[in-house]
Amino acid sequence: MVDSGLGGGRVVEGERAEGAPRVLVVDDDPAIRRALERGLRLAGYRVQLASDGAAALAAVGTGEGLRGQAAPQAIVLDVAMPGLTGIEVCAALRERGVDTPVLMLSARDETVDRITGLESGADDYLVKPFDLRELELRLRALLRRRPPAPAGDRVLRAGALTLDGAAYLATYEGEPVNLTAREFALLDVFVRNAGLVLTRDQLLARVWGYDFEVRTDVVDTFVSYLRRKLEAGGRPRLLHTVRGVGFVLRVSDGRR
Repeated sequence: MVDSGLGGGRVVEGERAEGAPRVLVVDDDPAIRRALERGLRLAGYRVQLASDGAAALAAVGTGEGLRGQAAPQAIVLDVAMPGLTGIEVCAALRERGVDTPVLMLSARDETVDRITGLESGADDYLVKPFDLRELELRLRALLRRRPPAPAGDRVLRAGALTLDGAAYLATYEGEPVNLTAREFALLDVFVRNAGLVLTRDQLLARVWGYDFEVRTDVVDTFVSYLRRKLEAGGRPRLLHTVRGVGFVLRVSDGRR
């Protein structure tokens, strides 16, 4: 174990075989850091630990203090930390253009908290207390399947909605829609399957890479956030809920 000596916070790295995925765990609770480090190392990961947001930003943003080690390939990030919160850390990383997958941890299970975390740029959200096996499976899915890069050889259209995969640009009724990479990937799946009802499991597999049974409402949260962006200014609803089944993108009905 190597202490990096980053001022203000603490980043350490567990020794693992070269080539194993590198994960940064950020939590101010020493017991949680130790448990996650032990579990993830046993699962085959190289683990860096950060005790606060400032140390995490330094590790990911510049690599300073890591003694030549590469940046992490995924981040497990606690929401409630003194100083910089997990929300602020994630937002700062996305503003810097860092697209490393982020799995956010929180003791709060309120919808507004999940949406806030995902709005900041997180890829997934897990509520404490959690099963370590589920965390590892979610982490594996994020590492295995980043948001799929849309085909850049053509522009996709569904009614007044246009997706330009090459430019990662979405427009609806001529107005640009600012989307994160994960939101764009989800909307891309809907557009390619316009008129077809997609189950939550199908969306989890295609966008998040979950090929295992998992209890999560991340799809509902992302659909809700997509709706807010697409329907801004009173634009017609595109994404509809089919109760008990999933969601569908419909362009033939302009009614809300």
